[in-house]
Amino acid sequence: MADKAEKPDLAWRAIGGLVALGVGFATRKAIEFGWQKATGKKPPADPDSPDIGMAEAIGYAVVTAVGMEVARIVATRAAARRYRAWSARSEAKAIAQAATPKA
Repeated sequence: MADKAEKPDLAWRAIGGLVALGVGFATRKAIEFGWQKATGKKPPADPDSPDIGMAEAIGYAVVTAVGMEVARIVATRAAARRYRAWSARSEAKAIAQAATPKA
């Protein structure tokens, strides 16, 4: 039987998914903005297009991949840290309430 610590609970899965969506969207917009400021051109809409130079297509792919992965790691770690703190407080509160004698 799987240990509870090995299996993430539903709340963490939902939080992680929502964080990933939000961070992914914001990071993509930031990368597009940065690309336009750095190169003076809009990011390639279709890097597979023969109209886009090989160096530009590969450069944009690398910048996008690195930026998205860094943002994912930072956001996931921050969300996990907040979730653990929230979870520990909730657990401590439940233990305290259970230990309090009922009149």
